[in-house]
Amino acid sequence: MNKVSFDFNHIPDLPAFYAEFVRQFGLTDRFGANLDALWDEVTGGIALPVEIDFINLNASRKRRFGALILLFEEAEEELEGDLRLNLLEKPAVKAKG
Repeated sequence: MNKVSFDFNHIPDLPAFYAEFVRQFGLTDRFGANLDALWDEVTGGIALPVEIDFINLNASRKRRFGALILLFEEAEEELEGDLRLNLLEKPAVKAKG
């Protein structure tokens, strides 16, 4: 399963998220940069399966990006295991080994 992370310390608003989404998934400039276009890409455009981490997503940012989080949560349900969303307040710590 592919893993992609979005660090909300570096994503101040939706346009910045869309730009990072385009970069991470190698989309073209034709991406519509709105919630409808994002839904279309998440549910039928990007390579699946994928695990997506939203990191540094504190309570304030969860409110600011609520529509975005809801979209990914709904896609996670619809895609039945092909998309996994993790909401993390801090980056996951990698185990030493």
